[in-house]
Amino acid sequence: MGKLSKGPSILALVASVLGITFASYSTSDYAAHLDRQLHDIHCSFIPGMAVVSDAESACRVAMYSPYSALMREHWWGGVPVSLFALGVYAFFGAFALAALVGGAKVSWRAWQFFGVAGLSPLVVSVIMAFISAIKLHTFCKTCMGLYFASALLAAASIWGMIAAHRFFVVQAYVNPTGPTPLADAGSPPAAPSEARMPLGHPALFALWLAALGASALLPAVLYVSALPDYRSKLTSCGKLPEPSDKIPVPLATLHPKREALIVADPLCPTCKALDERLTAENAIENLKLSLVLMPLDNACNWMLDRPMHPGACILSKAVLCAEPRAREALEWMFANQDELASLGKSGDALLRARIRTQFGSAIDACIDSKQTQVRLNNQLQFAVANQLPVSTPQLYLGDMRVCDEDTDLGLRYALGQLAPEVLQ
Repeated sequence: MGKLSKGPSILALVASVLGITFASYSTSDYAAHLDRQLHDIHCSFIPGMAVVSDAESACRVAMYSPYSALMREHWWGGVPVSLFALGVYAFFGAFALAALVGGAKVSWRAWQFFGVAGLSPLVVSVIMAFISAIKLHTFCKTCMGLYFASALLAAASIWGMIAAHRFFVVQAYVNPTGPTPLADAGSPPAAPSEARMPLGHPALFALWLAALGASALLPAVLYVSALPDYRSKLTSCGKLPEPSDKIPVPLATLHPKREALIVADPLCPTCKALDERLTAENAIENLKLSLVLMPLDNACNWMLDRPMHPGACILSKAVLCAEPRAREALEWMFANQDELASLGKSGDALLRARIRTQFGSAIDACIDSKQTQVRLNNQLQFAVANQLPVSTPQLYLGDMRVCDEDTDLGLRYALGQLAPEVLQ
């Protein structure tokens, strides 16, 4: 008669261990930021082998995205989806270990359940991979590790169900005198005593499904129960001592409900990321938004002794020249930031040629005008008068500064507490 292969159980166990490992690193990276500080994160196909501090790494982009956690408006940072993955892979790891130890004693219903439920992590992975491709335009290595684990688990579940069907139905359930009568219409034939397999009650499906759901939810429940209350920290980062409605550049939005000010540099990657997060949260169109330009380029910014973003001065002047379409100009610069940053390092001539291509040749005269220089200088004077740090981005609701840490993981929570109308 042969024996039921242990291969599916072993492969499922390996897949589950991989899933637990990648989910654990992802969760620990996320939880480390609950102290509201910036930390290095793991970002490697080999779990634990690489820790990166790069603010632009794909893993940090994924972590800061609105898709990395649920219920962000209720809890600071929300509940990371990796917690659910951790619980799910722990369940399937235990299930695979039980199947490996149980061998032929494992019921037919168990293999049926595993064959179906084992596909669920792959379905979620496909959805998350689609979001990464369409929304984030990048793939984090830790996430890809989870995708790989889900594919292995799906392969193991299908393999296991097929192997069980072949062994117990084709071999063990046929005797020399013909097939044994079916116990019921939906069950395999009764097995000979020497190879009898427990069929398992159909109600076990519901029991295992409930156990899978509980396993997925338990880590999240424990996580939420341990979260501190961050509400008192949201208003702890100061205010603008000398706000003004004349210096900032208005940025047109569709449904302005709450005044907000952003301090930004067109070549600042984190400014671009904040703009994308506000857009993803469906909040940006509900802000009465204005802009203070702080180019991190010593060609115009006397607060710097060297250029952090060469070309930012020219681009900032182009934003001023683009009024009343300043927002459109700024978002074009964010969308083409890598190209513009490269041109800025190559010299003003190439950068200005690219600007002319986008905005027309008349913009040259505006960029070079004394009035534009004075306006940009006034933007920098506004920063000095309000004692703003020489860093970007900065976000203000009215005259209250939103803490830097509340503009990434805590953005939706901060908006929900301080300006709930912009999330509606």
